[in-house]
Amino acid sequence: MKKPRKVNSPPNGEVQSEFPDYSAEAALSDVGLDEADVEMADDELSSAVLPMPAVLEASMPMSEAGNRLDAALARLLPQHSRSRLQDWIRDGRVLLDGKPASDVKQRVLGGEQVLVSEAASVEQLAQQAEDIALDVVYEDDCILVINKPVGLVVHPGSGNWSGTLLNALLHRYPAARSLPRAGIVHRLDKDTSGLMVVARTEVAQTDLVRQLQARTVSREYLALLQGRLANAGAVDEPIGRDPRQRTRMAVVSNGRPALTHYTPLKTYAACTLVSCKLETGRTHQIRVHMASLGHPLVGDTTYGGRRQFAGLPAFERQALHACRLSLQHPLTHETLAWEAAPPADMAALLQALDAV
Repeated sequence: MKKPRKVNSPPNGEVQSEFPDYSAEAALSDVGLDEADVEMADDELSSAVLPMPAVLEASMPMSEAGNRLDAALARLLPQHSRSRLQDWIRDGRVLLDGKPASDVKQRVLGGEQVLVSEAASVEQLAQQAEDIALDVVYEDDCILVINKPVGLVVHPGSGNWSGTLLNALLHRYPAARSLPRAGIVHRLDKDTSGLMVVARTEVAQTDLVRQLQARTVSREYLALLQGRLANAGAVDEPIGRDPRQRTRMAVVSNGRPALTHYTPLKTYAACTLVSCKLETGRTHQIRVHMASLGHPLVGDTTYGGRRQFAGLPAFERQALHACRLSLQHPLTHETLAWEAAPPADMAALLQALDAV
């Protein structure tokens, strides 16, 4: 593992690491956990790792005598839907006085001892520990910094119920199950690579989320844009759901505030390599803001980018990499910084551009 580079703390940059009246889950709720390049489905997820299925025991009330089993169970166990309980009856997961219930329509007598073995929901099945290798850049008792590869989804969601960073964290740190989102405080899109920090304690998680709110966490990205961009600047435009296509984000007047600074690093015939620094963290922020300038990311077909240029290999994802990360350590308050070079596919594209 690489040691972090220590840098001088910014003025007025101290962030306390303990919040006795402020939980990590509350902090996550306040910040929205809406960091750059988040998978769209992740916005709908709950803030905590779900509990595993249980075996429920109860006594059927005498007032239910003569009623259908499924309807009686729905009143007895209101935390579960009637359709789910019907499935469990059919699967033999419901016992009445020690015997499997025969039919959802059977009538209950009242007074039966009910035993229901919950089946795991797809969300619960998704939140299992999985032995997934992580590229660890830094690790201590408070935080973990990883270099996320292309293709790794951060949190389980629709279409990605396993093989995620959360699954990997639950395997590496079983205690992470007690933390909201297993310690995750910000996220990168599946096809964006680069540096991420994860908390290992609730105090660290609360501190990191508060740092994100206070904008003392510095995140810098390398992005390859379509077209030639000559001057540095900033995009200060709100971002929200695209009203015409709800799976996309867009610059919209009623969106959440978003600010991206960009600096051209190298200009090619048809592309520009830029550094992007985030003041905020909105879903697909860099991708949306650069597209709003008329310079979508190379490979980002969602926002108008092209995958193929004459004389160059096709690039099948958005050309975006989180290359630098700095923050104040939640325990020591030292400002630490890390760097990560672009992954092989993006490095090869840049090399091919240099050769043209």
